[in-house]
Amino acid sequence: MVLHPADPSTLLAHGIGSQHDLPISPFYAFAGAFTALFVSFLALGLLWSASRFRGDRSGIALPAGIQRVADAPATRTALRGLGLAAALAVLLHLLLGPDDPARNPAPGAVYVLLWVGLVPASLLLGPVWRLLNPLRALHRLLRGLRRRPPDPVGTGRPLPNRMGQWPAAAGLFGFTWLELASPDPASSTSLLIALTVYAAVHLLLAARYGESWFSHADAFEAYSDLLARLSPLGRRHDGRLVLRNPLHGLDATPERPGLVATVCVLLGSTAYDGYSDSPAWINTLQTSPLGRTPTATLGLLVSIALVAALYCLCAAATRLVSGPHPGPLTAFAHSLVPIALGYLIAHYFSLLATTGPRTVIMALGADSAPEPSPPLDPGGLAALQVIAVVAGHVLGVIAAHDRSVRLFPPAKAVAGQLPLLALMITYTLGGLTLLLN
Repeated sequence: MVLHPADPSTLLAHGIGSQHDLPISPFYAFAGAFTALFVSFLALGLLWSASRFRGDRSGIALPAGIQRVADAPATRTALRGLGLAAALAVLLHLLLGPDDPARNPAPGAVYVLLWVGLVPASLLLGPVWRLLNPLRALHRLLRGLRRRPPDPVGTGRPLPNRMGQWPAAAGLFGFTWLELASPDPASSTSLLIALTVYAAVHLLLAARYGESWFSHADAFEAYSDLLARLSPLGRRHDGRLVLRNPLHGLDATPERPGLVATVCVLLGSTAYDGYSDSPAWINTLQTSPLGRTPTATLGLLVSIALVAALYCLCAAATRLVSGPHPGPLTAFAHSLVPIALGYLIAHYFSLLATTGPRTVIMALGADSAPEPSPPLDPGGLAALQVIAVVAGHVLGVIAAHDRSVRLFPPAKAVAGQLPLLALMITYTLGGLTLLLN
């Protein structure tokens, strides 16, 4: 990977530096990926005949002292205060700092520390944004100013049953559009307008529906919660903090309306981010009669729609092969989460490792922070990217197989996974092509 740190505005325009000439043979990358998928599929079909994942009923309980500290009101208040302080710092930098991402840490804080940093934070610690979310803190402060007590779960007007995660999916699309397709994503004005509108809309709707609105509709909470499904740290159905097999947590992913859309936005936007660096697409943006922003928006929409169409075709084929099921569209959506995680790691690891520290140094007062060197050489980075993509698809195969043997008769369970295997191969082919092209 060759990064071009000399132009931070270009770097932040699409969330990742340019990629060129990764020193790995495409033949070996594709052969290894297909071998891993086929071997795992055959091994699961032969050796895994009954469901083994127990969702939120699994895990080894952590000591009671750790549980008490984690759930203490003082801990949660401190975390909410930390999130609110960080948000205010970003706001002040946007209002008072220079409109130059090379000297203002606010764009890096949003596009790198928040968007990319939530990946390792959620994997290690669980759904952290639920605790740090400054909008939750503001909602509680506003209720306090109006002399209303904090709203417990279930208060406020009930959320429509069909709403599910659709607002979160729309919010994720809006953020990825701002990052990947808007005219000037690193501009202080653009970020300030976008964040202000986002906060105002959610605070108004939270005033109507209560604090539970954020759990269903906040884009960053949905993003963090999905990634946290693969964290070894989680909660059992009885509320205890536990250490668990991450695949058990993945199996407990709620099948809400909009779950498929949320995951497809993550997958499709990351795929578009990878493709947006290709010379062919850059030439298309420069020569399109529609203009850069409409063409980029169309490309982002097509990428997300293609990912969603492939999954819907797979769900329809699964119903055709294995027989009817009440909800095949969402039944296997959780198997896309590790695939999305693999793509996020492959595309954004280098960005977090280089631009993340630089953003922190700038926020601490340095006028012009140096760009840190990449933590891996090109060969190591290429290996990490391929391993992340392939491992994500293998975990997706395992999650889909366990769900299949639970839902369908034994005679049809393995056959019903053939469309899913075809989907995984297609996604793998696309992901590796974007990395290696």
